[in-house]
Amino acid sequence: MSEATLSNLLEYLYGTLSPGDKRWVGERLIKYADYEEEPVKPYTMEEINAMLDEAERNFEAGLGIPSEDVFRELEEEFEKEELQLEMA
Repeated sequence: MSEATLSNLLEYLYGTLSPGDKRWVGERLIKYADYEEEPVKPYTMEEINAMLDEAERNFEAGLGIPSEDVFRELEEEFEKEELQLEMA
């Protein structure tokens, strides 16, 4: 996006948003930008195979969490985050 377009967008937001809304948008933009910039660590095939071997050993030993529990916990975490965003 060009600098002129970004400047126009900023001017529009300055004129239409309340101070609280400006903070809300700014915080979310910063959080999203930080998320996008997080480097992804590449794994070697040896590391991937070692992780798979460990996972297989854990599975055979009866360790781990059933998928139903994982999805329930994820859903609870998403609900908490959604509430926090609504309250901010």
